[in-house]
Amino acid sequence: MTQQELNKLGSTLWGIADDLRGAMNADDFRDYMLSFLFLRYLSDNYEAAAQKELGSDYPNFQSNPTLALSLSGERMLAPPPDKGEVGRGYISPLSFWYAANADDVAEFEKQMRRKVHYVIEPQHLWSSIAELARTQNSELLHILERGFKYIENQSFESTFQGLFSEINLNSEKLGKKYEDRNAKLCTIISKIAAGIAQFSTNSDVLGDAYEYLIGQFAAGSGKKAGEFYTPQQISTILSEIVTLDSQEPATGKKKKLDKVLDFACGSGSLLLNVRKQLGSHGIGKIYGQEKNITTYNLARMNMLLHGVKDSEFEIHHGDSLLNDWDILNEMNPAKKLQCDAVVANPPFSYRWEPTEALGEDFRFKSYGLAPKSAADFAFLLHGFHFLSDQGVMAIILPHGVLFRGGAEERIRTKLLKDGHIDTVIGLPANLFFSTGIPVCILVLKKCKKPDDVLFINASEYFEKGKRQNRLLPEHIDKIVDTYQYRKEEDRYARRVSMEEIEKNNFNLNISRYISTAKAETQIDLQAVNAELVNLEENIATSTDRHNQFLVALGLPPLP
Repeated sequence: MTQQELNKLGSTLWGIADDLRGAMNADDFRDYMLSFLFLRYLSDNYEAAAQKELGSDYPNFQSNPTLALSLSGERMLAPPPDKGEVGRGYISPLSFWYAANADDVAEFEKQMRRKVHYVIEPQHLWSSIAELARTQNSELLHILERGFKYIENQSFESTFQGLFSEINLNSEKLGKKYEDRNAKLCTIISKIAAGIAQFSTNSDVLGDAYEYLIGQFAAGSGKKAGEFYTPQQISTILSEIVTLDSQEPATGKKKKLDKVLDFACGSGSLLLNVRKQLGSHGIGKIYGQEKNITTYNLARMNMLLHGVKDSEFEIHHGDSLLNDWDILNEMNPAKKLQCDAVVANPPFSYRWEPTEALGEDFRFKSYGLAPKSAADFAFLLHGFHFLSDQGVMAIILPHGVLFRGGAEERIRTKLLKDGHIDTVIGLPANLFFSTGIPVCILVLKKCKKPDDVLFINASEYFEKGKRQNRLLPEHIDKIVDTYQYRKEEDRYARRVSMEEIEKNNFNLNISRYISTAKAETQIDLQAVNAELVNLEENIATSTDRHNQFLVALGLPPLP
């Protein structure tokens, strides 16, 4: 699928969402829209796997119409909704096989759990749900509820448990009465089914369409979007940086990353961007954590929809600052999770409640606790603790971490003295949905070769937009290229020695090291004087000529 076709699919789906949500909040409608898109993907993937598993036993109504007979003798058709009478007599190929092979169903589902790691019963497949919606079936809502519960609880527990827990099909936002809610769902599902019918629905396409919708809903959600979405342009900068060789970035990308962590992963788009840089087999295991339950479910759907197998990722619902994930609480250093890449876009200047117990926490003990007013360094130290010696961490933070005093100054100073801060990148203002303030990217390493810090001032390189500013590909390339080759450029990038940073009391404010003031143009006074003399002569000549005309006309001359 071309980028143009992908954009068309995304805009088609967004048009449906924008048209159907009515007075419903964009955040609420997002959960319905994306869940149905996810069900479509799961169903298509499951049916394709079932066809492969059953081989010649898989019912083919097109090549063998006599199969399209129900056990009661009534004709049961299975063409697309626009190519025949489907409605009441519709049956999917898998439904037909289930009815004809009841004794083999248990063994078949056992095989499907082993191969694709989940099971969807035929009546809950997207094709069946879409047909119920098309025919305005009064039982659609009940069947959909049972389908979601089955996928969550009986399909494959470790991956799908609670996946649809935030989708309230009985919400009054869909309608006050059951009939109204059922009718609304019929309309939404029918429109989605018709909208995506003309497009390919493999995992890459649907995954990209999913990302498109997440971005659009984020834009519509304004400041709330900061909870779950990092704009793709910024995500690309972080993911390109952490996939470069940590010691010698100039040598290019690593071939593989064993483990990647995002401890404030939101919808998971940043982790998926890292995976995209290295290809589908470039990461051994993806680890993510998210505090918001709705966004946590969104991240898991996003992983699966992009073709990431359940064995290739772990997303945990919990609080990173409290570190309530067992896998990150391993006290044995030999068993500690060590990641080749850590990326994060945590909430900016988040207020938290540091306690004495947290002061002794292995993540903070060597550096001290971040102040109650801003947990920025607490997030940074949390992720940094799980970075491997050969890994790279890139984190988005507000500019205040570069210069604020007190506890933050002490943490920043120790990180600098220990040689862990590699690069400081200043970004333009108004890039995020959640805030208009300019932010920075800090690149950290446990072991780094250069004994200086690279400062990049990219704040003036962007395309201005109506609501948000945008980084164009050339702006992104310039940042990454400067980091990769550790280039220096007047008013843009500079390598600063630790001696100079120490003289500035370990303040990392970019303007202290890179001057953005434009040098005044030198004026050639002799040339300016000559030009003024010439102008005076021209004025005198023109005035004399003009006065000749005035005298001829009997008018008083100019002085």
